Amino acid sequence: MTSSEDPEPTGFEVPLPGGGRLAGQIVGGGPTIVLLHGVTATRRYVVQGSHHLERHGHRVVAYDARGHGESSPAPSPEAYEYRDLVGDLKRLLDDLELERVAFAGSSMGAATALAFALEHPDRVDALVQITPSSRGAPSADADELAAWDRLARGLREGGVEGFFDAWEPRVDERWRESVMTATRQRLEAHRDLDAVADAIEVVPRSPAWDGGLDALGTLTAPALVVGSRDESDPGHPLEVAEAYAEVIPQVELAVEDEGEAPLAWQGARLSQTIAEFLRRWVPQDASPAPS
Repeated sequence: MTSSEDPEPTGFEVPLPGGGRLAGQIVGGGPTIVLLHGVTATRRYVVQGSHHLERHGHRVVAYDARGHGESSPAPSPEAYEYRDLVGDLKRLLDDLELERVAFAGSSMGAATALAFALEHPDRVDALVQITPSSRGAPSADADELAAWDRLARGLREGGVEGFFDAWEPRVDERWRESVMTATRQRLEAHRDLDAVADAIEVVPRSPAWDGGLDALGTLTAPALVVGSRDESDPGHPLEVAEAYAEVIPQVELAVEDEGEAPLAWQGARLSQTIAEFLRRWVPQDASPAPS
């Protein structure tokens, strides 16, 4: 819950080709940071509902990806590829007259922001990659794809409970209850579960960018990579975050200490880590408000 001193968010809608719209909100003032969530999540689940960034001198733009939360489904069940998500991100920036911003993306949102940064480096002040899992190419793991398909089928046939019936979380037992609770909350926030099921099937099969991890060596923006240890979040292997940190030229890596809850789950601490990173790397007069 926000206090009476918190800035009030302003809602917006961005029209999409073929009808539909992206739903989002803007809050705060100062250098702009755009939040991008993961598959099955919504805009609330990038910094886990924390208000630290807008309280400490940042304008925060958060939106629901196509087919998620309050945003419209894609015009076809196949239109959830990363090229579609990157195109949506560019439309959002253009519609809001945001020329150059920082991005903080989680999982699918991290890959979307990274792909955008590789295509449009002149529009990126900084990148925050929260629990990245993509190496650029589509998943070639048959077991992984079959698991995603089971989840999509469960969601279509049985809703949230069908998803849970089809899910076999591989997390350590100490984290299981937290993961189950957070997942249920995310799924219950969507208007169109069939659209989320479509995204679940398409996103893992979609190429995010060309050139694999080597392409990350061409990034010109500074990056903060937030990894999670595998016992709590095996779907986002720590080795991927560490590989990013080895290749990106200007990079910081943040990982929770052993035995702690993942930094990515701790909204206030994660937001503070992001804010401190941005203070080090992004000029405070960057990303002025649109005219």
